[in-house]
Amino acid sequence: MDVRIIKHPSPATLEILDRRRGSREPIDLPEIDAIGLCQGKLIDMIVASDIAQKTVGVHVEDIRGSCPQNMILLAIYGETAAVEEAIDTIGKRLMKKG
Repeated sequence: MDVRIIKHPSPATLEILDRRRGSREPIDLPEIDAIGLCQGKLIDMIVASDIAQKTVGVHVEDIRGSCPQNMILLAIYGETAAVEEAIDTIGKRLMKKG
């Protein structure tokens, strides 16, 4: 699993992600200070999505891609502290798997 956090994303970065979002529903957050990007196998990304969505103050979207290995990318939108908490919790819980 690969993870990255973009703090204070540029409008162009938000537009790129918006064009590739799996859902066309608007993101219902008062503020998007950060975006957490989490990429991995489908099974891990479903668990990661569940973990992130249970974090207060974030919105999770799948990002469409064209990876032949079926890697899945999630974007976790929200305030910086909430995104960092979601990414940290995902890392801790998925490292325990086995």
